[in-house]
Amino acid sequence: MLAKELLILNFEEVRRRSIKVWKGINEDLLFWKPDADAMSCIEMVRHVLEGENIYHHIVLHKGDVGNFESPLKSNPFLTVEDELKQAQPYRERFLQMVHRFSAKDLDEIYITRKELGQRRKLGDYLLRIAYHEAVHAGQLLNYLRTAKVSRPKIWD
Repeated sequence: MLAKELLILNFEEVRRRSIKVWKGINEDLLFWKPDADAMSCIEMVRHVLEGENIYHHIVLHKGDVGNFESPLKSNPFLTVEDELKQAQPYRERFLQMVHRFSAKDLDEIYITRKELGQRRKLGDYLLRIAYHEAVHAGQLLNYLRTAKVSRPKIWD
């Protein structure tokens, strides 16, 4: 399997498991959060979906965020299904972008985030995008545990 194929597989697996977690959130818990400073469940779902779109922009601009604003930002929070539906076109564009990268691109293109002091090879940066989503899936599982509700089984 090529590096690009592994990256795509990782993105798809992380999202598949995230969706299991997201769909496991009862509607009455969508706006629940463990404390006043935390994101609510639905805010975290949006954060992940917006994050992927922002990361897409960052990759296209080799690290420059510029004045990018997420097109999902002003949408009202409704349901997980609605969030997924609204984000789907951006997800497809993101994965299409990843499909276009060559092995050489993954090793030779650098993403430089000066404001964060980061300089990473593209392949490394793409893995970090999936990691960001996976971390938030774990946080939401902990939210569900804290709320004392059943958690979906993601280890299939």
